Amino acid sequence: MTNNKPASEKMRIIHDTKRPMLSDYISDVFDDFVELHGDRYFGDDHAITAGIGYLNGMPVTVIGHRKGRTIEQNMDANFGMAHPEGYRKALRLAHQAEKFHRPVINFVDTGGAFCGVGAEERGQGEAIARCLYDFIELKTPVVSIVTGEGGSGGALALAVADRVLMLENALYSVISPRGCASILWKDPKREAEAADTLRITADDLYSFGMIEGVIPEGQSGAQLVRNVGRAIRDALDELAKEPDMDTMLQKRYEKFRKIGVFRQINQEEIEGV
Repeated sequence: MTNNKPASEKMRIIHDTKRPMLSDYISDVFDDFVELHGDRYFGDDHAITAGIGYLNGMPVTVIGHRKGRTIEQNMDANFGMAHPEGYRKALRLAHQAEKFHRPVINFVDTGGAFCGVGAEERGQGEAIARCLYDFIELKTPVVSIVTGEGGSGGALALAVADRVLMLENALYSVISPRGCASILWKDPKREAEAADTLRITADDLYSFGMIEGVIPEGQSGAQLVRNVGRAIRDALDELAKEPDMDTMLQKRYEKFRKIGVFRQINQEEIEGV
């Protein structure tokens, strides 16, 4: 499905507080969800919600970035920017899912990991790196959906998966448009221009082979949530057809090893074009 809106327009759409958030997906897609707390090292990060529930009767682990609709809710969730204890909580739940053979469903919606002094002191970079390292070898199916912002390593920590899907208006980038504008042009007000230049839309990422599918959003929030639920079920059905776990893990590994690979074109090839 092609969505011709520029990235700057999609950026406005995904920041709309009326748009479905993690709490909506949890309540409408999964049954009997029970939230679990804490990383068993430092504390409980409210920017990451994690727990277990049922999807069509099948037990699953659900992990995602949490945002709010009011300023109070967003402050409590740190606007979806997780501390290291949030990523360690996510990894704790992922390993629990592996132990009990539950698929992991990740919801990605963050401008990036929190970069405050405390987060750095407690090992923000290591926590994200550990997620990348462990999710690539996690012996259970993993599906990740970028529902809004997919910003930098804070998003990638929950997006190492067998199937990475994006909503049609979602964005996924190595850096936020505002951060890009601040670095390139020393002017954060040019974030819309940066967004349109970075090629960070779902269609862009799909054309690069970095995601497996684009989820249409429909005409309402309710339709959007239903489409997400259907996409998750379809992805899990596909993964259930893999002959064995080793094959699934090898495909996961090879998929991420190909990201960033390029081929140098020599002069003869250029002349032949």
